[in-house]
Amino acid sequence: MTGRDGGMGRREAARRVAQAAMATAAVGVGTFGFLGRRSASAAAPEVRDFRVAGEPQRAVAARGADPADNVRRAVAALGGMEHFVRRGDVVLVKPNVGWDRIPEQAANTDPVVVAELVRLCRGAGAARVVVADVSCNDPGRCFARSGILAAAQGAGAEVLDARRLEMVPAALSGAASGMEVIAPLLAATRVVNVPVAKHHSLSRATVGMKNWFGVLNRGRNRLHQDIDRSIAELASLFRPTLTVVDATRVLLANGPQGGSLDDVRAVEAVCVGTDPVLCDAWGAVQLGLAPRELGFLAEAERRGLGRSDPSLVRELGRT
Repeated sequence: MTGRDGGMGRREAARRVAQAAMATAAVGVGTFGFLGRRSASAAAPEVRDFRVAGEPQRAVAARGADPADNVRRAVAALGGMEHFVRRGDVVLVKPNVGWDRIPEQAANTDPVVVAELVRLCRGAGAARVVVADVSCNDPGRCFARSGILAAAQGAGAEVLDARRLEMVPAALSGAASGMEVIAPLLAATRVVNVPVAKHHSLSRATVGMKNWFGVLNRGRNRLHQDIDRSIAELASLFRPTLTVVDATRVLLANGPQGGSLDDVRAVEAVCVGTDPVLCDAWGAVQLGLAPRELGFLAEAERRGLGRSDPSLVRELGRT
């Protein structure tokens, strides 16, 4: 219906606003939208493989009371950040900042771990380091209360939460087919995936491969319908330069959001690797789980994405 001036009438305008609101709500409970989106009609680009060419699949874990020192020692044991990040690189650091929680609740990646990775990337000559994630709770509160906003900015990163991120088309397959990704993922030349190891009510554990949910927005809730397969599919689509598993504190129950400090255990460890399956297997052990019992690990290994034997992780010991 149009008004007398040829424009849209009030009733029709109200109907369309209501439809748009319903469509936004259908994206998924708790997932916030974005300010800008490119037209989906543009040709969807492939997500590049961010791995260092010829780099073997391996992982190193370090333990100690200082999370930053754990990161430095584990990265150094792999050859140093200069081996993975070169001068002029644009680096996306992708932590888990899903929840309106403080660091002690272990629902998000530890801010000290994130900040140290930013410093190492900057020290290796990165031209730009972006820290970004799609939060499930209010994005401003998630980034602020997690401590990641202040820590990452203080280390020299540009921090983008869902209010400032642009969604762009990408050539995705499987359950993620047709979804959009955050623009910094396609703009990056290197990617560091930085999950926290914690319990998940559906997959039993969420570590690095599950952390890729946070580069998607609209429609990502449908990935929970067959979560083990979906996690493995995402791991085949997104190939990071490094996976850094934060086990400074781990959430043992009531994940992924948590809340009670009684569910948290201090492990004081970090695992850094180029094998995302191995890193996730190590993370599962920190949660008291046997990797062989986790369906997404078996599926990822079956697809040739890595190895799920945590004994292959080189342990540096405790400082």
